[in-house]
Amino acid sequence: MRSDKGNQEISVLGRLISLEALVFLMGIASLVYGLATANAFNLIIGAAITMAAVILAFKCRRIRPK
Repeated sequence: MRSDKGNQEISVLGRLISLEALVFLMGIASLVYGLATANAFNLIIGAAITMAAVILAFKCRRIRPK
């Protein structure tokens, strides 16, 4: 059986992964909206959010113990 601390760590990791996915999807949504409306501001913000989410995802995966 897992201890309470083990269950807490798993739930925290689950929340972080889902938040990471949500940020990535919001960046994609902003990119699509910017393309649909030809709004350069939304394109720039969407690209920045998407790139930041990808960079942080790769950086966090390297830090995690195997």
